[in-house]
Amino acid sequence: MAKPRRFERMIAILVSLVLAVVAGAVVWRYQLASELAPGSPRSWYFAYVAILLGLGIVCARWPRITMVVVSLAAIELGLGLGSVALTRHDLAKSDLLPSDRPREVIRTWHPLLQATNVPTSAGDSGKYHVNSQGLRGRERSSGELRDKTVVAVFGGSTTEDLAVRDGETWPERLEALLGGERFAVLNHGVTSNSTVQIVIRTAFYQPAFGVQPDCAVYLVGGGDVTSAHIRSLDPGFADYQTPLLIDALEVRRVERLLPSASPLLRLLGRLAAFAFDTARPPQPEGQLSGDPDPALEAIFTRNVRTISAINRQRGIATIWIGEVFDHASLEAASWRGSLWAPFVRVGDLRALLSRLTGILQREAASLGDTYVAVDETQFEAADFWDGEHFSPTGSARFAALIAPRVAAACRKKQR
Repeated sequence: MAKPRRFERMIAILVSLVLAVVAGAVVWRYQLASELAPGSPRSWYFAYVAILLGLGIVCARWPRITMVVVSLAAIELGLGLGSVALTRHDLAKSDLLPSDRPREVIRTWHPLLQATNVPTSAGDSGKYHVNSQGLRGRERSSGELRDKTVVAVFGGSTTEDLAVRDGETWPERLEALLGGERFAVLNHGVTSNSTVQIVIRTAFYQPAFGVQPDCAVYLVGGGDVTSAHIRSLDPGFADYQTPLLIDALEVRRVERLLPSASPLLRLLGRLAAFAFDTARPPQPEGQLSGDPDPALEAIFTRNVRTISAINRQRGIATIWIGEVFDHASLEAASWRGSLWAPFVRVGDLRALLSRLTGILQREAASLGDTYVAVDETQFEAADFWDGEHFSPTGSARFAALIAPRVAAACRKKQR
């Protein structure tokens, strides 16, 4: 401000300060909502923006350098925060803001399943452990399992239980209730899996540590609703849900090589994948509807029968459970619009999921399988982390509800 005045420097500093105030307000908001965990990609994102803004002030003597640095900071803030606003108003399908949690599990591309878990590195102290078989949970041995009744559980993220730490997942609590000295519960759940992927996992990847399970529990429904009301629905969900796994579970090489703290680089990576990658982001066609979807229900029924037939041929008891959600909490978050499914409104989820659960009950009766009815009214809002995934109290409650039926249906076979 002193003579001779350098207004270009003053403008650069003012712009940097204004952007810093905006970023600071957002950080404060996320901290109040407990959505800014230390060490998470989101915390590094804000640190990265702060460094850019600091450089904008320090380099004010060199306007051209400042212009580049401050412009980059504005772009990163605009893409990160702007994409969140667009997503919340259903104007975009996903945002570019980095995650508020450290990445607990690493996935890699798989030619049949699209994505599979990478075993946790030795000495990793995170809250999520993947054993040598790619399953969530502690390491086992074939000798240990040979003397126990082995229960394999299959499903999506509500089975993998990403919202809780090791020791608090419902499969682990189920093992404790059944008696860890007699039962071993192995968690085959993988986020975003539908019955299409679960058929493949059952057919080819059911044994673990060289041991076939004595019974298999399937918590399903939500992953299949993803494909509701897609026009000319592919029998293997190849028009949306199956290719979606590549991006949902972050297994593209270009996505993994780029720093997650930069929304700009993430956007460029996605554009490169869309333009050049063989497996491109899916663009399904369909129409929003709350009506039943006969095509989806037929595929779901076929998959249930296929899984049951595979297990029956192997002498493995099959147990079916329909997924449970806190629908009131999901519907209260009205900005979420179509949830994880492109043509399903949150308010229509309960009815669609109820129809799939009814199919499970009907098919279990006709196939001679076990169906476990879980009453959603026995859960409270606090039993869910986000309306979809269990909190520690919810996982304990769910395990307690299903444990008696699982114990009655699972019998140890001679090995």
